Order: sequence, then C-alpha cells, then structure tokens
Amino acid sequence: MKQSDSPRRLIVGITGATGVIYGIRALQVLRELGIETHLVVSRAGEMTREYETQLSRRDLHALADVVYPINDVGAAIASGSFRTMGMLIAPCSVRSLAEVATGVTTSLLTRAADVVLKERRTLVMMVREAPLHAGHLRNMLTATEMGAIIHPPVPAFYTNPKSIEDIVDQSLGRALDCFGLDMPNMPRWGEMPNAVEIIDIDDDDDQADQDSKR
Repeated sequence: MKQSDSPRRLIVGITGATGVIYGIRALQVLRELGIETHLVVSRAGEMTREYETQLSRRDLHALADVVYPINDVGAAIASGSFRTMGMLIAPCSVRSLAEVATGVTTSLLTRAADVVLKERRTLVMMVREAPLHAGHLRNMLTATEMGAIIHPPVPAFYTNPKSIEDIVDQSLGRALDCFGLDMPNMPRWGEMPNAVEIIDIDDDDDQADQDSKR
C-alpha cells in the first residue's frame, strides 16, 4: 500500500520537552486541513502544558479527534494494521528519542512511534534539547537510520517573524512538509514578496578587480 492510499489520519505525540505549543498548534492546523488526529500525551507532557500554557487538559484533548491514555498499549495506534499517514512527536524529549532509537518502548507514545517505523510510515520527531551529548547524537543517528526524520524546531529568521506564533508556525510548517501537508500561509524562501535580490558574488568580485586596475 502506498503512503498516498492511507487514510488522512495522523498520530500526534506530545512529550515533556519544552515547547508544548508545537503540539498544540499542530492539532489546530491539522484540524484546519481536515486531517483526523489521534493524540497521546505523556505524563511529563501534561506537566509541561500546565507550566507553559493556559490550556486545561480538557481544552488540549478537545483539539484532537481521538485521545488515548499514555498507558493504553492496546490502543488502535499500537497496531500496524491501523493505517495512518504516520506520526508527529512535537515536542520530542530525548527520553522518547532514546526509547524509539532502542526499540525499548515503555508507553503508548513510543510504542506508536515504533509501529510507524516498522510499517515504513513517516515519523517526524521535533527533538527539543540543548546542548546535546554524544548519546543524544547517536540516538538521533540511529533513529534516522531506522527511518525517522529528526526535525528540531529551528527558527528561520529570513521570514522576519513578528511573534512567537510566527516562529512556531514556520517550524511546524516545515515539519508538516514531511507528510506532504501544506501549512496555510507559511512564508517560503523564494516565494515571499519582500525577497531580497540575489547578488552574483563572482561578478561583483570581477568588477572590483577591474576597478582596482584602473
């Protein structure tokens, strides 16, 4: 079965790493795009939600079509026969990264990610941690070799963001690109009305050389 034949449903995982806004915004955008969302939030993710937002647990869960308890290992998303477009973990903690990289999963969130990989579907992990030690980097490499996409939420300032929301949307939009989904109104290089003129550096150097010989 081709990825394009899969139902338009996406698993969203939210872990305890800082940046819960990425998961929240993902649920909002996916609803706008008509994508059915299946949400699983780690216990630490619920704690981070309380620290970083004004959303209640009920408010967060209301943004998804289906919500699973973190320990429900018998859930639909724990089986490869349940077809999805893949999974977005936003944000992704280094603990969840480590579980995915080793295949030793202790929750529904990382089990669902493991299933996505074994079924050769798209797994995007917005890993949020800094600085990184060698173990983190090795886990990123291992997960990548297994088929995951490591997509840290790195802001792009060429878009001239005016708010935190602009920064979040740009990073999230690039992550959704991995699923073939188009983030509404996301500024892209080469398509922005205020794009700067590209200067040919070699030509400029040639002109400077000619001027110096005069």
